[in-house]
Amino acid sequence: MSLGFVVTLFLIGFVGSLVSGMVGIGGSIIKYPMLLYIPPLLGYAAYSAHEVSGISAVQVLFATIGGVWAYRKGGYLNGPLIGYMGTAILAGSFIGGFGSGAMSEQAINIVYGILASIAAVMMFFPKRGSEDLPLNEVRFNRPLAAALALAVGIGSGIVGAAGAFLLVPIMLVVLRIPTRMTIASSLAITFISSIGSTAGKVSTGQVDYAAAAVMVVASLIASPLGAALGKRMNTKLLQLILALLIVATAIKIWIDMV
Repeated sequence: MSLGFVVTLFLIGFVGSLVSGMVGIGGSIIKYPMLLYIPPLLGYAAYSAHEVSGISAVQVLFATIGGVWAYRKGGYLNGPLIGYMGTAILAGSFIGGFGSGAMSEQAINIVYGILASIAAVMMFFPKRGSEDLPLNEVRFNRPLAAALALAVGIGSGIVGAAGAFLLVPIMLVVLRIPTRMTIASSLAITFISSIGSTAGKVSTGQVDYAAAAVMVVASLIASPLGAALGKRMNTKLLQLILALLIVATAIKIWIDMV
């Protein structure tokens, strides 16, 4: 692996993790297309969809650690929410990660396009306000939260994501969780999910460990920086950034498949 290739991978990991720390996602929604398209565009070797999903799974595992650490104080981490959704998404992500080994590259890209499209639509649903609710008074439908997390886990495990790009709009729109609590708690749930998807990818030989190591280093540096910036930004701006990222990615992936 040349120095230029290492630098390219590092920058992809850094930019993706910085943004993901700001908006409370693991970053695969951003880094999946970047890993697919940027290296060959610059003349480096192209990764397959299986390799990209494997690298993304490992990277997200470490990126979310930094984000959760940055949000450990302030009361934004909702224990019951993390427990219910984390347990369900862990099971789903392992099923998806393990099963993806038998899928074609086209099928993995199609699943990614579907997930990104659903998330893009959900981000523009009207959000019933709960921003003024004290954090210790936040309540949610626990069976619904677990069921949705299981479904998200299966789909996101296939593409090596941890599902936060779907979890965030679900938590905001369906479960009506305040934005900052959503961002912090989704990072914790994403970390749990990434354990399952990483285990599935590793057990089926879909991980390029050298590339994953470069991305991990970038994530550990950039994710806490992004989380620190996110705590200082307007919540509406954070939602807009996430929505635009998801929409752009969904459009790109479908254009390429068509």
